[in-house]
Amino acid sequence: MCSSEVAPFAKTGGLADVVGSLPAELWNLGHDVRIVMPFHGCIDRDRWEIHPRVDTIGVPLGFGEQWCSVHETRLPETDIPVYLIEHHQYFARVSLYQHDGEDYDDNAERFAFFSRACCQLCKAIDFAPDVMHAHDWQAGLVPVYLKTWDADHPLLYNTASVMSIHNLGYQGVFPKDQIIHSQLGWERFTPDGLEFYDQLNYLKPGILYADKVSTVSPTYAREIQLPEHGWALDGVLRDRSADLVGILNGCDYREWDPSSDKFLERRFDAGDLEGKRYCKAQLQREMGLPVRENVPIVGMVTRLAYQKGVDVLASALPRIFDMDLQFVVLGTGEVWAHFFYGELPSRFPDKAGAFIGFDLGLAHLVMAGCDYLLMPSRYEPCGLSQLASKRYGTLPIVRATGGLEDTVANYDEWTGDGDGFKFYDLSPGAIGDSIGWAVSTFYDRPHHLEMMKDRAMRQRYLWSDAAMRYEELYGWAIERRRS
Repeated sequence: MCSSEVAPFAKTGGLADVVGSLPAELWNLGHDVRIVMPFHGCIDRDRWEIHPRVDTIGVPLGFGEQWCSVHETRLPETDIPVYLIEHHQYFARVSLYQHDGEDYDDNAERFAFFSRACCQLCKAIDFAPDVMHAHDWQAGLVPVYLKTWDADHPLLYNTASVMSIHNLGYQGVFPKDQIIHSQLGWERFTPDGLEFYDQLNYLKPGILYADKVSTVSPTYAREIQLPEHGWALDGVLRDRSADLVGILNGCDYREWDPSSDKFLERRFDAGDLEGKRYCKAQLQREMGLPVRENVPIVGMVTRLAYQKGVDVLASALPRIFDMDLQFVVLGTGEVWAHFFYGELPSRFPDKAGAFIGFDLGLAHLVMAGCDYLLMPSRYEPCGLSQLASKRYGTLPIVRATGGLEDTVANYDEWTGDGDGFKFYDLSPGAIGDSIGWAVSTFYDRPHHLEMMKDRAMRQRYLWSDAAMRYEELYGWAIERRRS
């Protein structure tokens, strides 16, 4: 596993959760799994047992060679090695990719180095992997190196590659002169190689050179082949459609489980929701709202960003606040959204609560105390929040895109079937209608609501299931490589 992020060592998003969870389940299936990541400056050396593994490794880069050392630790609660590529100039930074909101100007160099170092490490420790699994653009050159510089190496010539896309909106696009760092040569700067509208793109060649390509939900795998969601790589992905697989992420129920949640004063589970009622009252107090059991709370735990549809939601809120409900939001992101959502409690003091920033304990309380979780995303490759919220009996209200389409069953008000509320158009009207539908269900069909909560709380999205799909994918990749 080659990844720039691995939970709990370094994390900015869902990528870290995947690489922090999937390897353990593959290990349980009997596989020898090893993880490679940069030794970021944010990794707490005092918290983890870290020891030297390799003193020096030469990594060809640019016109010469860079040198790094490798340290080793273990994925918590497992025996899975995590190799930390230490290069102070590139990785000894507190922030992984940016400083003050601006990308580091040497990201192309840093992650060409990382991709090449992943291959060089195999040689240094005499390890011949059957598969190298590259995650996102930061490791996008790994499949390329396996089929170019290392195509004839005795340890790596049989190694298959899988390229995973966690969010196609991030591709690692740089000025074309940055190709110099990769040592791949201008002959590969072509439309069927590294070239991307006269720029350099690290994800594109990963998709083209990998034996198999995966993403994090079946619907997202279909969506990214369309211009609307393809971020100008839809044609490349259509060309590789026979090798593209969507595998749903799992949910880490060690963290998201209301029956054992360390952040909750009162815990609960399906069949006994007294603790959820307590959490609802506590959330109302925390957010400065009137304590009312008989009002639905719609909550959001989100990045306040364009992807999450918060700009469209802003236009829908006046209509939403005409309903008898309460609304709470927890998140951080774009500056305008900080001001807009941060001012909601003063504009709607009995109906709105906001926390601009992030507080993990409060995030768990929002999951536990709300009746509904709102996710009006423009696109959502998989989504974690809706998986976790259902475990807490907090029904999702979602735009049916990506993993939200795959994991939420729409409510049928005739039978009470379903476990959430879906809408398809991203518009203020569609958001308002769906929230109105959920609110009317709360007041008019409470027996259906209880059936849906019970159904949602008993569902499980397990990493063990995902691991079996990846095991199958690795087999296909190996077969393709060796044929």
